[in-house]
Amino acid sequence: MGLLNKTNRIKYLAFNDLWFMLGGIVLLSFVTDFLFSGGSFGKWPFVEATINWSVSLMFATVNWLIIRTILIALRKRYPSLKDNKKRIPLFFLSIVFTVLTVDYLGSSILGVIFGDSYNHPIRSRIVVPVILISLMTMAMYEAIYYYVWLKKSIREEEQAKRAIVQAQLDALRNQAQPHFFFNTLNTLRDIIDQNTREEAKEFVNRLSEVYRFILDSGNANLIPLKDEIKFAEAYIHIQKERFGENLQVDWNFSEEAKKLLIIPMSLQLLLENAVKHNVVSKAKPLCIHITVEDGKLKVSNKIQPKSTQLPTTKLGLKNIERRYALISEQQVTISKANDLFEVMLPLLKNDDQKNSHANTDH
Repeated sequence: MGLLNKTNRIKYLAFNDLWFMLGGIVLLSFVTDFLFSGGSFGKWPFVEATINWSVSLMFATVNWLIIRTILIALRKRYPSLKDNKKRIPLFFLSIVFTVLTVDYLGSSILGVIFGDSYNHPIRSRIVVPVILISLMTMAMYEAIYYYVWLKKSIREEEQAKRAIVQAQLDALRNQAQPHFFFNTLNTLRDIIDQNTREEAKEFVNRLSEVYRFILDSGNANLIPLKDEIKFAEAYIHIQKERFGENLQVDWNFSEEAKKLLIIPMSLQLLLENAVKHNVVSKAKPLCIHITVEDGKLKVSNKIQPKSTQLPTTKLGLKNIERRYALISEQQVTISKANDLFEVMLPLLKNDDQKNSHANTDH
């Protein structure tokens, strides 16, 4: 692997170590020179000191390049973390062997060139500190490698979590749409049976507007409340084709609240749930109250149970609860007391979303 190949350096070392290597070699050469001669530049003339220091530079360069090559080879052979018990001891032994071998061969060659005087009696005591310094230097490679690997693992784990959450949200959203389609077809059948042909056509036109909203909302997991209100109003208009003034909705919230975010189709599902399970007649008109309290959208109605209750899977409420649970720490509140059914939907801001869900809309 070439030193100038940046891609390979990053692949096996987790970072571009060119400047780290150059700086480390120079620093190691000065340390070795200080250990061996007490600092050449402080004792001898510049030219002689430079020649003496260059020997230390040569040893530092050879040691570094050989050890680095061994490090890369071991990472290729043992890339997994579970192989650390094999790789790290082998790397430790390789450093010791490399420093001893380079010192022995280098000293022998320099001894031939400069004479036996080069083999200084204290040189054997210098090898141990050089080994320790080399170990600490290579430990920095390991530390950087594991730091980068950890960041990458955390990022991949977060991406996997987001993918899972998005898949679950998509499944729940796709579950809600057929549920709505089934119920509106039943409403259309009743209108065809009870009303004129023109009224049935008008219902179909309104229904097409509703489905245009579903298509426009696309894959969004959160939308502004004002958009959800438009959808809910269109849905109520459709239901009024069937129930007339026997169905009333009381809207009561500020313009500021309309800027907050809500799960798509959640308000509509609650309205649908109220119409489905309660009597809506001239004798017992159904009034649904929708207001904002404490940062939550409250939807409530008086319980007017039908004499013959339709079988229910509670799909609408479960769907809303699950989608909120995936997106936010805030929970949907459902209560049933004193003949009043009430659901509180959290109104969210962008920073209310869970980390595992953040930015899944993008």
